[in-house]
Amino acid sequence: MTEEKTYRVESGSTVDLEAWDANDTGEVADKERGKALLKVERDRIQAAQERLYAEGKQSLLVIFQATDTGGKDGAIKGAFKGTNPQGIRVWSFGVPTPTELAHDFLWRIHQRTPEHGMIAVFNRSHYEDVLVARVKDLVPEEQWRPRYDIINSFELGLHNHGTRVLKFYLHISKHEQKERLQARLDNPDKNWKFHASDLEDRELWDDYRAAYQEMLERCSTDHAPWYIIPANKKWYRNLAVARIVADTLEEMDPKFPPAENGLDKIEIGD
Repeated sequence: MTEEKTYRVESGSTVDLEAWDANDTGEVADKERGKALLKVERDRIQAAQERLYAEGKQSLLVIFQATDTGGKDGAIKGAFKGTNPQGIRVWSFGVPTPTELAHDFLWRIHQRTPEHGMIAVFNRSHYEDVLVARVKDLVPEEQWRPRYDIINSFELGLHNHGTRVLKFYLHISKHEQKERLQARLDNPDKNWKFHASDLEDRELWDDYRAAYQEMLERCSTDHAPWYIIPANKKWYRNLAVARIVADTLEEMDPKFPPAENGLDKIEIGD
């Protein structure tokens, strides 16, 4: 479990994202080796997911956060490719609707948490309410600052009800973001992914960096840890995420339910 130990943010620790190498590839020498190892981790995830679904007593919530172009979509596709769609749900959280804004900030989130037997994946999440809400002054500080403790309590409640929570911050450099934004402009098939607001958010890089650091410091807990995944190399990002997910599912140790009594005596007629 090298990645689990290397990239986990220990509860109560101080985080300086400048000290985390976004180009890190661990002990994996190259892309081809990484892709081969990813296949192994996907197989582990698929096997454990089948047992999780059949057992129906536990669930897994996987949360992704990142700056623009950080690779949330790619990491989700990369890690969970081939997973039985009956046992997994992916939810994306954008700007809250008027109905959602009429409720507390966790209202829309709680409706998407996984039932037992399921894996839920969040592409953005309740953490937007201590990130974009903070950086863009959408709500006053006296409103967003208490949310760290509210979130920790919320995630503890999920954990106590049998839902394991994994949280991945996909860490890219500012230069890498520039390259990815330019690639979206240069490729007509990717133009739809580029928005002028992306440049406005890029101007707020330092403010977002500070918000992410406090999020990681305040909300990485023993029951719901944050992992800082080096994400400049997309192939290694996918491998690191998949390996931590696979390790966690195997640690949860879901088991197939026992067979009905007397199955050994049943004969299937012609």
